[in-house]
Amino acid sequence: MEKIEEQLANLRIVKRSSETEEPTYLLGVDTSKTVHAEEGSLVAVLCSSGSIRIYDKERLNVLREFSGYPGLLNGVKFANSCNSVYSSCTDGTVKCWDARLASEKPVQLFKGYPSNVFISFDVSCDDHVICAGTEKVDDDALLVFWHARISPQDLSTTKDPLGAYSETHSDDITQVCFHPSNPHLVVSGSTDGLVNVFDISVDNEEDALVATCNSVSSVSSIGWSGRDYKQIYCMTHDEGFCWWDLNHLETDEPITRLSIQDVRENIDIKEGSLDYLIGGLYHEKMDRLFVVGGTNTGRIHLMSCTTSGLTHVSTLQGGHAATVRSFCWSVHDDSLLTGGEDAQLLLWKPAAVEKTLAKKDSLKIASSVHQRVRIHSSDSYKRRKKQ
Repeated sequence: MEKIEEQLANLRIVKRSSETEEPTYLLGVDTSKTVHAEEGSLVAVLCSSGSIRIYDKERLNVLREFSGYPGLLNGVKFANSCNSVYSSCTDGTVKCWDARLASEKPVQLFKGYPSNVFISFDVSCDDHVICAGTEKVDDDALLVFWHARISPQDLSTTKDPLGAYSETHSDDITQVCFHPSNPHLVVSGSTDGLVNVFDISVDNEEDALVATCNSVSSVSSIGWSGRDYKQIYCMTHDEGFCWWDLNHLETDEPITRLSIQDVRENIDIKEGSLDYLIGGLYHEKMDRLFVVGGTNTGRIHLMSCTTSGLTHVSTLQGGHAATVRSFCWSVHDDSLLTGGEDAQLLLWKPAAVEKTLAKKDSLKIASSVHQRVRIHSSDSYKRRKKQ
């Protein structure tokens, strides 16, 4: 345990992204799982302008950009077995591009039902299934599914849904996350406060629902953790944190490992404070869950998670000059990518030395970008549902 805490505490900036013509908030980050000798790893970044930028990971220079125009893109995810990059779109589709090609058109388009506005999605670990969550329209908030794999007989670039779940969420589905090793398990989170786990190998929605957990607030981030990834956690839009153990679904033990209504009031940060949560980081080698948060001035706080609570481990500073919106941890080289409202993408590695001496000036972006950022009204936090 001391080794991983020391490793995280020693993270230093290796590289900063090159400047772009139109600075935007960096809302999501993912890195390619496959590495090609001639190209190296790629990084995909969701921008507040509604587009996705592809970067070279080592140099952090922009290689190309994809747009969802006239819709706005939400979320960004690389396939697990190739350099396809996905994003859901407000135009009622999930789009897939080849990250190596400078083509404006997606190589695959997954079309939803009429009136669908997708705001979250994920791809299964075997790249066979896509699941996307919608905004609530009338009384419906849907989880929509597609076959993602392209067969030799299927030459069409547009695919229709396999089906949808419509009964388990009553408001916007803000998060979707497949299990890291079981392609049949997926967890969803919503502004209705519910976090639902499904086994999609089961025929109907009612039987597919494995567990329902109540965060008692609007869900902003979810993920899997624990040995064999049998635990789930979530962060809420009012900075709450919940952690559940699915091993105890069939036992008398409570499934809740930890529940904190407002982490900002609960955590003791050395030499500073916590303004918000970003997400979770499960370190598989050490079997340890970390919670990542930060300050409005760009500091990043790493907190260790146990059933006793959250403990501050280290603070990364000297990088960002504004709120950090996204991060991506790579287990292959123990590196951390972070993106923020200062338009900077940073690469951190243990005990690294920054390769460039010129530190960028602060790029605090104009408030007009807030039209792109989803703000949930305080009413959504007050919704309470019984488990």
